[in-house]
Amino acid sequence: MNEKYLLGVDIGTYQSKGVLVNLKGEIISSYIVSHDLLVPQKGLAEHDAEKVWWGDFNLITKKIFEKSKVDPKKIIAIGCSAIAPAVLPIDKQGNPLRKGILYGIDTRAKEEITELEGLLGKNNIYNKSGNRLSTQSVGPKILWIKKNERHIYNKASKFVTASSFIVGRLTGNYVVDHYTAAAGFTPFYNLSKKKWDKEMCEALIEIEQLPEVLWTTDIAGHVSKEASIYTGLSPGTPVITGTADAAAEAISIGIGKPGDTMLMYGSSFFFISITKKMEEDKRIESAPFLFPESYCLLGGMSTAGTLTRWIVDNTAKELTTKEKNQDDDSFQQLIQEAENIPAGSEGLIALPYFSGERTPINDPLAKGVFFGLSLIHTRAHLFCALLEGIGHGVKSNLDILEGKGYQFKNVTAIGGGTKNHLWTQAISDICNQTQNIPKTIIGASFGSAILAGLGTGEIYSLEDAKKWVETERKVEPNKDNHIVYQKNHEIFLSLYENTKELMHKL
Repeated sequence: MNEKYLLGVDIGTYQSKGVLVNLKGEIISSYIVSHDLLVPQKGLAEHDAEKVWWGDFNLITKKIFEKSKVDPKKIIAIGCSAIAPAVLPIDKQGNPLRKGILYGIDTRAKEEITELEGLLGKNNIYNKSGNRLSTQSVGPKILWIKKNERHIYNKASKFVTASSFIVGRLTGNYVVDHYTAAAGFTPFYNLSKKKWDKEMCEALIEIEQLPEVLWTTDIAGHVSKEASIYTGLSPGTPVITGTADAAAEAISIGIGKPGDTMLMYGSSFFFISITKKMEEDKRIESAPFLFPESYCLLGGMSTAGTLTRWIVDNTAKELTTKEKNQDDDSFQQLIQEAENIPAGSEGLIALPYFSGERTPINDPLAKGVFFGLSLIHTRAHLFCALLEGIGHGVKSNLDILEGKGYQFKNVTAIGGGTKNHLWTQAISDICNQTQNIPKTIIGASFGSAILAGLGTGEIYSLEDAKKWVETERKVEPNKDNHIVYQKNHEIFLSLYENTKELMHKL
């Protein structure tokens, strides 16, 4: 009768999910809603913040209460995570002034990256923020709005990300956590001082136009009476600051100690490695993690799971038709075709840069390449080569960590892509790393619920929550395959270096 609950909600690229969790880590109720990714033209990626971010949150909470019959007053805290960093200008009343511009998959601000580097100094930006400007960064996208939508820029009271917008709607307070600020709000965040940097801001915005920076589990505010009408939540319920989806996903599988690394197989690929102290490297990103005195190195690839969808849509239309008729699973069909392709795809190497690339090359103009095609190659070879290309991209990132002396003590893989055993095996073989696959992959919404419990003290430590995570299987590297991939990796790296000028001309 006195049971308490935690609510976690995550807003993703293509769908949003909410979970209601008791203090034993049991899922009492959950709800998923799909939504559209808007692509107005090539290189642009947007969400309707009112409809998707706030609308999904409201629908999820109402459906969870409807399904569970739980009294909203028994929810002791709420945590929200979302795609990050997104850029949404809002007016003084908190209303969106345009669609939300998404993270690194939106590459509209390539010219603005160069402009800001010229204005603020490339080295100065890195020395203060610990990160380089990229298509992931908030600053260049705000500059894009200033140049292309001046009327919106002039009306903007604040520039917020997705989680900030939802927490603002719930509580009236617009906040962002240190992790998201450091990893995404370049060049505005000062890494050593852990606050917004006046010099970096004043060239483009006022500090007051950015959300307040707090730690992820800090209480940002409480559900207002107005928000309770829309959501069904009880007024006065504590709401934590929240974080980016990838960080919440890491928490959902117990990642939090130095030596822990999360590999996230999604539409894009992302990794977070927890470090003992602040580390910096221009090829990848640095940030405080979610708690005081915690740190991480992180990075991501622009396209991953989207490439498997691309292969199906463009080389296996008959499988897609079957999928729509629910006669078969197109991905499983393609996986079966590819199972007998040897490591290295019989001399076919792919650069997976179909939407430019984030870390470690940080090149928004990079292009996708199939190299070594011959008449023996089939769509199954193309499929395998793309999976291996993503693996080589992951290795390029992890090699940087190893070069800095990082010791991989626990590598855990999550995301929908972990269901593809060819993909997980290829990455283990290429990177020569064992991967743990959790038994239940609930995702960032579950991590947000855990963070809400930590914020209110109902969960004493991350170690307590880690007991809720069970490993289903381990993916061990195949040594013979690793030898093949070592040779291919050298070609992979050389292929980009020898063609990037042509890519830029193209």
